[in-house]
Amino acid sequence: MSRPPLPPFNEQTAIEKVRLAEDGWNTRDAAKVALAYTLDTHWRNRAEFATNRAEAQAFLTRKWNRELDYRLIKELWAFTGNRIAVRYAYEYRDDSGQWFRAYGNENWEFAEDGLMRNRHASINEHPIAESERKFHWPLGRRPDDHPGLSHFGF
Repeated sequence: MSRPPLPPFNEQTAIEKVRLAEDGWNTRDAAKVALAYTLDTHWRNRAEFATNRAEAQAFLTRKWNRELDYRLIKELWAFTGNRIAVRYAYEYRDDSGQWFRAYGNENWEFAEDGLMRNRHASINEHPIAESERKFHWPLGRRPDDHPGLSHFGF
């Protein structure tokens, strides 16, 4: 299985890879999203670690079961060879109705087939009022004309 665009990345293919990842995560379909990672993928997400695709899928399932109305924007930060660095923000609410905004950075390393081999994420979040939300598109893919992170100063 191959997952284009493939490394080595140039600016255009790195931007495309970032948008494809954003689009996938905005589906909140853990089984589908997990297919973008190698079978032996290694993750660090905050203080949680995954050492294979099945663990990554389980993590995503737990995440989206508790992070409701999840909307994510990713933006390319840097790239070289088979590595991409991104920054991102997402908004969600918990089951009590409290909204949150999370900010983070990820470092990605890809195998030759374009599957992600390593994902290291650092994330901070804080509660926000519903009136402070910025990401208002319908659940699913962010519309092409919706502003990105730089627009919001995130």
